[in-house]
Amino acid sequence: MALSDLSTWLDEYARPGFVWLAKRLAANDTLASNAHQAGPYIPREFLFAMFPSINRPGAENPDAWFDLYVDSHASHRNVRAVWYNNRLRDGTRNETRLTNFGGRDSPLLDPESTGALAVFVFVKHPDLDAAECHVWLSRNAIEEDLVEDRIGPVEPGKLRIWSVEGGDQAELFAAPAPERTACHLEPEEIPGEWLIRFPAGAEIVAKAMEFRPGHGVSSDLRLIRRRECEFEIFRSLEQAVELPVIRRGFGTIDDFLARAQTILQRRKSRSGRSLELHTREIFMEDGLVENMHFSYQPVSEPGKSPDFLFPSGEAYRNAAFADEGLRMLAVKTTCKDRWRQILNEADRVQIKHLLTLQEGVSENQFREMTESGVRLVVPATLHQAYPPAIRPHLQTLAEFIGHVQQLAVSD
Repeated sequence: MALSDLSTWLDEYARPGFVWLAKRLAANDTLASNAHQAGPYIPREFLFAMFPSINRPGAENPDAWFDLYVDSHASHRNVRAVWYNNRLRDGTRNETRLTNFGGRDSPLLDPESTGALAVFVFVKHPDLDAAECHVWLSRNAIEEDLVEDRIGPVEPGKLRIWSVEGGDQAELFAAPAPERTACHLEPEEIPGEWLIRFPAGAEIVAKAMEFRPGHGVSSDLRLIRRRECEFEIFRSLEQAVELPVIRRGFGTIDDFLARAQTILQRRKSRSGRSLELHTREIFMEDGLVENMHFSYQPVSEPGKSPDFLFPSGEAYRNAAFADEGLRMLAVKTTCKDRWRQILNEADRVQIKHLLTLQEGVSENQFREMTESGVRLVVPATLHQAYPPAIRPHLQTLAEFIGHVQQLAVSD
């Protein structure tokens, strides 16, 4: 299919009667981890809403069969929505999945699809099971950008649920949240200047650091906890700023589209810079001095600006400084198809480190990364999401920081 078909596909299903679920496929969704439960994980609340007939606690592993079309790859299969519920009978499982994809022949189970953005569109009828599902599995970063331009960023481990009738409906299918989380801000708690001028990402990150101090917490756990906290702050602020505008309504469709585009672009900007900003703060908390032990987005060569250089951009540009003492860290929330972008950054650094939150890669892709001189840095809590053969070769953020600190001592 031509790329233009994706735009047509998105338009086709942006109509009443369709419910979208977008997610990035983890290794545990595909066959990358060789798990016996291979098949996309779908939250119970959402799958029960799409297939009310499987919400039967008294039945063992209730299921429903339906037609699923992977339109991006011209693939069709009759698949199974199943609630594995043996934990209700002293077992271990209590999860819902889509199964019966036919193994590696399915593009959704192909290990090389790990990390890809998939959009599932269910054809929904009130009080009845979904009749069918259409899927677009993004084949490259350009397609991912087209999808996220429509619905906003989709990060690893997060879901985006949307329909034309209800807009962003993730909260409808999420587990009930506590009445108050530590990072959620009520309107009266939001700084007044933030309501006038939406704060820069660094300001929200600083607030997340205030709510999630780092005393006695590892670098890896700090990073994960603070990003979650920052997201809560961002969403509570977004609601306080945008909801009154939406409730007042719009004079024209163009006004509505302009406001929607502003919200989506703000979300993408926040998602794109969040990981870099948190990483920078953690470096400084752990004793690295900016422009002495690291530089943030320095110029390495004309037109090239890696996320982090060690010990500094000045040292990198000093021809007398030994190449062996230089390090580079790129930061990308997802790395599938995007890891190659860092190969031409910082020419003097042969081994390029890449910090990512992606939940797994295929063994073939990992081998290609390694052969290209890329080393993955992954927070410790995400290592179990990677195939067993890859885990020993992953570096935690704490280990990377320790390595850089050792280089500084050596120098």
